[in-house]
Amino acid sequence: MRKIVIAGNWKMFKTQAESLEFLQGFIRSLDQMPEEREVILCAPFTALPSLSKNLHGSIVYLGAQNVHWEENGAYTGEIAAPMLTEIGVRYVIIGHSERRQYFGETDETVNLRLKAAQRFGLKPILCVGETKQQRDTGETEAVISSQLEKDLVDVDQENLVIAYEPIWAIGTGDTCEVNEANRVIGLIRSQLSNPNVSIQYGGSVKPDNIDQIMAQPEIDGVLVGGASLEPESFARIVNYE
Repeated sequence: MRKIVIAGNWKMFKTQAESLEFLQGFIRSLDQMPEEREVILCAPFTALPSLSKNLHGSIVYLGAQNVHWEENGAYTGEIAAPMLTEIGVRYVIIGHSERRQYFGETDETVNLRLKAAQRFGLKPILCVGETKQQRDTGETEAVISSQLEKDLVDVDQENLVIAYEPIWAIGTGDTCEVNEANRVIGLIRSQLSNPNVSIQYGGSVKPDNIDQIMAQPEIDGVLVGGASLEPESFARIVNYE
């Protein structure tokens, strides 16, 4: 059975103090949330330890925004999976378009990170999606199929979340039409060996479009950027109707 998974990706926002201030307003808003929904906060590395302590015993899971493929080593600026699991991190975003676009992430390194995350007890959220140019030239299906084929080699699909994030919709205010997002997510599902993988939509998700997004039959949740930074905004999203 597919789970509903709603994750906030804070990117490079929030100090430790700001993270804890967010929690004060956010946790109180979850009293009426249906039990079958899984909520994750993917925070900057510096905020993870304090968030872990304050989320202990709550219904909110902790996520990181990246992980290296080695258990340890001379990799300045990187972080290993055991370092994350030690402080209670359960999920990790891998292959986000900003990592691919700005930091040289490739399908090969995405695959290595996915396997390492699973090997050390993290559940990865794999991001796939096309650029505006690729969509305009009719390459959406081919691009995403290629990403999935390369990224998922030897990856356990029983321990995986996928996020469809059309790159042209991330942080632009442009949201993919819900019917089209549903179609592409259905395409993604058709290429998986496990039909119960939860597949999220990401890209300018907001309180005023969440109900429409989540009404689509193929969409199992959302990966939220800017709208996850305010407790009231993100609470409205996780409590969609």
